[in-house]
Amino acid sequence: MISGRILVVDDEPQIHRFLTPALTAAGYSPLRAERGEEALRIAASQAPDLILLDLGLPDMDGHEVLRRLREFSTIPVIILSARDREAEKIAALDNGADDYVEKPFALGELMARIRTALRRQGANDPPAASLEVGGVNITPQNASRNGEALPLTKREHALLLLLARNRGRVLTHRQILTALWGPAHTEDVAYLRVYIGQLRRHLGEETAKLIVTEPGVGYRLTDD
Repeated sequence: MISGRILVVDDEPQIHRFLTPALTAAGYSPLRAERGEEALRIAASQAPDLILLDLGLPDMDGHEVLRRLREFSTIPVIILSARDREAEKIAALDNGADDYVEKPFALGELMARIRTALRRQGANDPPAASLEVGGVNITPQNASRNGEALPLTKREHALLLLLARNRGRVLTHRQILTALWGPAHTEDVAYLRVYIGQLRRHLGEETAKLIVTEPGVGYRLTDD
């Protein structure tokens, strides 16, 4: 079981009453903050392994907490918020959040997202020589199944490699487009959809299902 210290940043007492025993039962050590400034102090002094962050805090907006946190820390952050607008999700993810879960949420889903984010903590280490996704072996040079190379273009391969290296994490359209085409192409979402469609066809029906569309936001390569 993955364990670690998880900072829950929320001003709703019922959220802490709900999450504290659930996190403890799952083997985590929960920390608590109800205000943004308090959360930043705890993040700086105690370096939790992951942060669950509400956007509607009494002293500052959660987006500002995230922005200031990213000035000194790469701690994984999962947003927990009742704000369900796509623009809110995109802004949080673009500003450095690792995931976004809407309130009310299912506990099982949240725990799965936590496990995935914690597994990704080593993402800043040198990339692995190869990655395995749905029976497809992916290296920086090519992608193959059962030793046979898939007929991917360079751009399709770069897209697959980017998704694989961020497995389990939502990547926004802007993040993908910037990484693969540069900042001048951040609005070319239709162009990206074409490449995602082509990549799915090359991967085959079963493996293609692992590329999940987050409507209006981006894409996630699932961890299953």
